Amino acid sequence: MGVYNTLMERGFIEQATHDSELRKYLEEQKTTCYIGFDPTASSLHVGSLVPIMSLVHMQRHGHRPIALVGGGTGLIGDPSGKTEMRKMLTSKDIDKNATGLKQQLSRFLDFSDDKALLLNNADWLVSLSYIPFLRDIGRYFAVNRMIKTESCRLRLESEEGLSFIEFNYMVLQAYDFLELYNTHNCRLQMGGNDQWGNIVAGIDLIRRKQRGTSFGITFPLITTAGSAKMGKTAKGAVWLDADRTTPYEYYQFWRDTDDRDVMRFLALFTLLPMSEIKEIESLQGADLNSAKAVLAFEATFLAHGKEEAIAAYRDALKRFGGRSVPDGILTSSTIPRDEPSSINVSVTDSIGISDYVDATVESMPHTDITKNDLEKGIPAFKLFHTTGLAKSRSAARRLIEQGGAYVNGNRLESYEILIKKNDFNDRELLLRAGKKRYHKVVIKK
Repeated sequence: MGVYNTLMERGFIEQATHDSELRKYLEEQKTTCYIGFDPTASSLHVGSLVPIMSLVHMQRHGHRPIALVGGGTGLIGDPSGKTEMRKMLTSKDIDKNATGLKQQLSRFLDFSDDKALLLNNADWLVSLSYIPFLRDIGRYFAVNRMIKTESCRLRLESEEGLSFIEFNYMVLQAYDFLELYNTHNCRLQMGGNDQWGNIVAGIDLIRRKQRGTSFGITFPLITTAGSAKMGKTAKGAVWLDADRTTPYEYYQFWRDTDDRDVMRFLALFTLLPMSEIKEIESLQGADLNSAKAVLAFEATFLAHGKEEAIAAYRDALKRFGGRSVPDGILTSSTIPRDEPSSINVSVTDSIGISDYVDATVESMPHTDITKNDLEKGIPAFKLFHTTGLAKSRSAARRLIEQGGAYVNGNRLESYEILIKKNDFNDRELLLRAGKKRYHKVVIKK
């Protein structure tokens, strides 16, 4: 199957120019394509994964991707999809951010032997002379056509309006396409659907300036089944930088995928065969949860490497339990399938809480108590309130009565139960509220 059909089958393509000609072009010869990445931060986030994965598929089909860091256009700011002007960055900021982006993109793409290129448009934009640029390039752009594009129209209708400096962004992006066409024979630009007007402007510039043929593909805006923007959580963006979003947190983001999104996200954000992905459509219950574990593992593998993916998977098993992934589900995945089916710790078990919950997981909150606190025992509902797992003592009582409170993996049957020293293993005790909220209680030495 050619790359165009692959991208279409997996859900990457929203719009394409010259559909039949582009399909034929990609099937008959190896081509160079590019996507621009905005260096407004030193890390990309999950919202950038669709363009990144599209370049991965292009490379896997023998084409050469260019990841273009917008070091030059970043000094101006892209108005696309924005209702207000972006904060202006310094060249120093952009250079620092570009370095971070290169490191992250290198995990997904092979840049050795020119199999992929990472370029910075500052190399040709910063040195442009204004008058020659207007004469040679600006004359090909009609203002009345530019202001009809969605990116310009939305800003013109906003309270802040569209600044002249941002108005130039379309011209500069089109010039990028022309530059890459001339220097690298790049004939395909891809990007989010909000870039359609900018991409078409570049295609038109190449046609009028060089009498050449070029193409464009845009990707759909990816939202969850609940209509939320992809990659956004209550804590903010989910970053590809391990210092901002740990591999475990990254894994858990994917593990928490809505049931309705699992198949679609496996197609977009993993490299597993579509024949296997289609087989999970009818899965439910524990089998669907296994598919989510594979999604989380494969996505973490791509972003952070196999060791981090395995560690995150095992940490999740220790914290939440669960069965190992059956051999018959998404068989191409390298997720470990020999893990224990579940870990259920009781106060009489010989293993300690440190075996149940990896003590190195920094996100685990804990509370220290003294031996004196435990002499007479602490009512369970008070402990759940003290540790913040319940907002009040009455809320703690309701949580326990409704069966949502656990101590060392065992459900509490009554809020009157006293927690005593002998309930602790290796001076530690694990509380859980609901399915995902944990808190460790530690006896001070």
